[in-house]
Order: sequence, then C-alpha cells, then structure tokens
Amino acid sequence: MKKDLYDNKAYDELNVTSMLDLAWTLLVVFIISITAAVQGIKVNLPKASSAPALEKPKTKAITIHSSGQIYLDAYPVTMAELESMLSAHKAVDPDLPVIIKGDEQIYYQKVIDILDLMQKLEITQLGLVTQKVVK
Repeated sequence: MKKDLYDNKAYDELNVTSMLDLAWTLLVVFIISITAAVQGIKVNLPKASSAPALEKPKTKAITIHSSGQIYLDAYPVTMAELESMLSAHKAVDPDLPVIIKGDEQIYYQKVIDILDLMQKLEITQLGLVTQKVVK
C-alpha cells in the first residue's frame, strides 16, 4: 500500500488544548507580572492636625420635632427667638446657609411658617433635608 502524500482529508475536530494551555499560562504570567510591577510611588504624606477646628460650622440647622417644637442647632426656640437669632447670624454672614429638617409627622403649616420666615429674612441659601427611600 502506497500512501499518497497529497491525499488531503477533512478533519472533523481541531485540537486546541495546547493553544488553550498556552493562553492560560500567558494570562497567569501577565497577571503576576502586572501586580508585581504596580507598587505605587512612595511619598511622604502630610499629617492631619489633631487640634480641634476653631471655626464653627456656618450652616444653621432648623429642626422641627414631631411634637411641634422648633430647634436651632439642637437648642429649643420659639418662632420669635428663631427670627431674632437668624437675623443676628444673617447680619454677620449675609450668605448664611440654612437647612430645615422636619419630622414626617408634623403639620405642613410649620414648615411653611419657617419658609416664610426665611423669605422675610432674605435667606436664600436654603435646603430641605429628606431621607433617601431604600427599595
């Protein structure tokens, strides 16, 4: 039997196991070499001061409790006291930022009264604090 060298047969399968082994080995080598090469640049970072900040926060928080009590920065106040305190703070800082935190159980009129006071005192930097709904 003479074997014909030019007899081309169609192969049903292609063996790619050795190519996959090579690809896997190269991937592992690249991962190891990249993680070893990326060490970062060494710098001397500045140290933070352990002394407390002398400047008080500028933002004023108005809180309306579920009982209807109004607080300015955790101190209970009446509407008249709130007006006088905010006008004094407004005289010191014309761009006084104010946030309003109202309990969900309070009447809407309380928030409207506070917003009317903000408009009367010409406080334009105003925020209403809400809680993000988690779904």
